[in-house]
Amino acid sequence: MIRLRINGLEREVEIPHPMYRLLDVLREDIGLTGAKEGCGEGECGACAVLLNGVLVNSCLIPASQVDEADILTPEGLAETEAGKLLAKCFTECHGAQCGFCTPGMMMAAAELLFTNRKPTEVEIREALAGNICRCTGYDMIIDAVQLATERGANIW
Repeated sequence: MIRLRINGLEREVEIPHPMYRLLDVLREDIGLTGAKEGCGEGECGACAVLLNGVLVNSCLIPASQVDEADILTPEGLAETEAGKLLAKCFTECHGAQCGFCTPGMMMAAAELLFTNRKPTEVEIREALAGNICRCTGYDMIIDAVQLATERGANIW
């Protein structure tokens, strides 16, 4: 049994086997499907969440290692002013096409903007480098994060 805080809510989850991952807890036990199973190897970023404020690929994190952790998922981010601003900017800049990578991209962008309110384009590209998008060619996603940076001075 582990205890953790997911999007501000205290939860207890029984871990059925040693290989159970944080991604499994989120999707199977809690019903939060914003973090997606992409590659299952930590290469694509589709399962990204903030673990104690740090961006991680939840497919690589054993659930047994997150006891007493604070997790922010794409669903939790979406409820914040920062998440709403990012979503609006992604929409305006056409940074979300098929949408599969969007939650992970938004989580990576949020982590960056929480720690760096005025990132350069190079810093944005570096922060998003762990996320694979197969649709946009990345420029529209970069534009969305830059727009969020401009509009969100009082949020971050």
